[in-house]
Amino acid sequence: MDLRRLKTFVTIAELGTVSKAAVHLRIGQPALSRQISDLQQELELRLFDRVGRRLVLTAQGEQLLVDCRRVLTDLNSVHERAAALRRGDSGRLKVLAPPHTIESVLSGFLPRYAESFPQVHVELTEALGPEQPALLERGEAHVGIRIDPGDDPRFETRVLQSANVLAVSAASVELGKAGVITIERLISYPLLLPSGYSVRRLFEAACRLAKVHPKVMLESRASHTLLTLAEAGQGVAIVPSLQRTDRYKVRVARITHGGKPIRERVAVQWDRRRPLPPYALTFCEHLARYIHTVFPVTKPTKTNRSVGLRAR
Repeated sequence: MDLRRLKTFVTIAELGTVSKAAVHLRIGQPALSRQISDLQQELELRLFDRVGRRLVLTAQGEQLLVDCRRVLTDLNSVHERAAALRRGDSGRLKVLAPPHTIESVLSGFLPRYAESFPQVHVELTEALGPEQPALLERGEAHVGIRIDPGDDPRFETRVLQSANVLAVSAASVELGKAGVITIERLISYPLLLPSGYSVRRLFEAACRLAKVHPKVMLESRASHTLLTLAEAGQGVAIVPSLQRTDRYKVRVARITHGGKPIRERVAVQWDRRRPLPPYALTFCEHLARYIHTVFPVTKPTKTNRSVGLRAR
C-alpha cells in the first residue's frame, strides 16, 4: 500500500475538498484525485460521498480514517526515532559489569548520565569479567566493564583506569607498613579469596611469579561476605581498589611484588564485529571522565595499630 495515498486520504478527509488538499500537499488536483481513486480500487471500498462541493466520508471511510491516522503517526515516530539515533542521543544501551563496579562506580555515574542523556535507556546486567566475552560475542550486550581484559583481538578496548589489588583485614591487624604489604608476607595470613573475579586470576598469577602458595580459608563470589569475615578478624580478604570498603571497620593495604604494586587496567570492551551506536561511544567517553574523579574507590590505610590477627 502506497503511503502517499494514505496521506492524501487523511488530508482530504480533514480539509473536505480536493482543491484545499491539493494546495496543502502541493500536488495537482488530477494527480490527487487519481491517488484516491487508486486507493479505493485497491481497498475495494468507497471512501467518500460528494455532497455539494465537499467530500464527505462514508461509514467505511470514517472507520478507515482512524487506522490511517495511526499508521501515519507511527511512521512519523519511526522517522523521529531514526533522526534521534543519527544524532546519537537516543537508544537502548546494554552494559555488563561486576557487582562491585555497579556499586562503586555506576551507581553514582548513571544518575548524572541520565540527566545529560535522558533518551538513552541503560540496561545493566551483572556479569563478572571472565563471563563477559561470551555475552558480548552473542550480542547480549553492547559493552562490558571489567578488570584485566587482556589483549583479545576480538574486542575493542578503552582503558578507563588502573586498579590495585588490595588486602583487607580487621582494623586491629597490623597489615604491612604505610599501607603496603608484600605478597611474600601476605601469604602467611589465612586468606579470603573472591571466586570467579578477574582480580582472583591476577592475584594467583602474582603468587606464581613470587613462587608462594596462599593459605585459602574461604572462596566466595560475594565480596561482602569476604569483607564481613575480614572485619571479624577471620582472615585477610583480597579485593580490587574498585571495591568499596568504607562500610566496614577494616585496615587496607596495597599488595606489592618486587617493589611494585600488583595492578591491572580497568577497561570497557565491545565486539569489533559490532560497531557501537553513537550514543554508546558517548557513554564510554563520559564514563572515562567520571571514573577519573572517583578512582581509587578504596585507598590503603596509612596508620598502624596493634596486632589482632596473627600470621599463621
